[in-house]
Amino acid sequence: MKLVLSQEQQQLREAVRDFLRAASPLRKAREGYDPQVYARLNGELGLSGLVVPEEHGGAGAGLADLAVALEETGAALLPGPFLATQFAALALTQVPDKELLGGIAERRVAATLVQPESDLAFDGTAVTGALPRVLSGMEADVLLTPAPGDGGVLLVAVDLAGPGVTRTPLETLDLTRGQARVTLEHAPARVLGRPPAGSGIGDRLCVALAAEQLGVLRASLDAIVAYAKIRVAFGRYIGSYQGVKHKLADMHGKLEQAESIVRYAAWAADESPAELPGAAALAQAYVGRACFEVARDHLLLHGGIGFTWEHDAHLFYKRAKSDEVLLGPPRIHRARLAELLEL
Repeated sequence: MKLVLSQEQQQLREAVRDFLRAASPLRKAREGYDPQVYARLNGELGLSGLVVPEEHGGAGAGLADLAVALEETGAALLPGPFLATQFAALALTQVPDKELLGGIAERRVAATLVQPESDLAFDGTAVTGALPRVLSGMEADVLLTPAPGDGGVLLVAVDLAGPGVTRTPLETLDLTRGQARVTLEHAPARVLGRPPAGSGIGDRLCVALAAEQLGVLRASLDAIVAYAKIRVAFGRYIGSYQGVKHKLADMHGKLEQAESIVRYAAWAADESPAELPGAAALAQAYVGRACFEVARDHLLLHGGIGFTWEHDAHLFYKRAKSDEVLLGPPRIHRARLAELLEL
């Protein structure tokens, strides 16, 4: 097991970080999705096809490499369909489709993947049903969703610009990344295949999300540490007060634990599939909550200014809360982890 980034992964991190600092600073997050920034991110760095196999035009990287990129996009609160498209790409590595994988690798396709909360009706050629919350549903071109089929669950693709599809943007807590309600009424759907037993698609999504949460956590902590070094109260820098020191130490401890968990889970996804279910459940059981708690304390330690609209603290707070429940609240993952450990 290797929990330390390789030299290549460090270079990837620096490249993504430098790009986002220049092209997508936090003020851009307030403005929402910028297709030009997204196109540059994928065109100049090739991030869209990072986990797409080489035979389909991608880099053929593993989840450990994708986790590095997602940590940086999370720290920058990158708007747009990057996370959603990577969810779709991770599913397509288990149910390969040449057309979609090639489209993602060539930056022609933005996709999203959903786990429907209500049953979808699928007659073999068309899908009917309502999807109440679809990540990046307004920006994505293609929707991937499980649908019932003979002998089990199929993965199908729906053109979101096609007939029978109605998309309605939702007003959500996270201002930096949109969601949509998608209604399908006999929408044409293409069967991609049946996920193999033990493919662990859901577990891979949990690890990918945890990587983004790690980035949000780290950026929140970095911001409040920097503030504590310059903010003076009662004639002293607030970072010199014992109460603030203790809080920052607790936040740093959460960062260290979260980083170890994410690195382990990403390693398991690439190298030890048998360990992936437990590692993924642990990642969402711990990292999501830790991310929210650090983002909350980041806001609180700023004092009154942290609650203002003009300050960035609320952006991290809202992304952290949105991510915490995106794939189910932590209690669900704690219950699954307990079941896997036979507790």
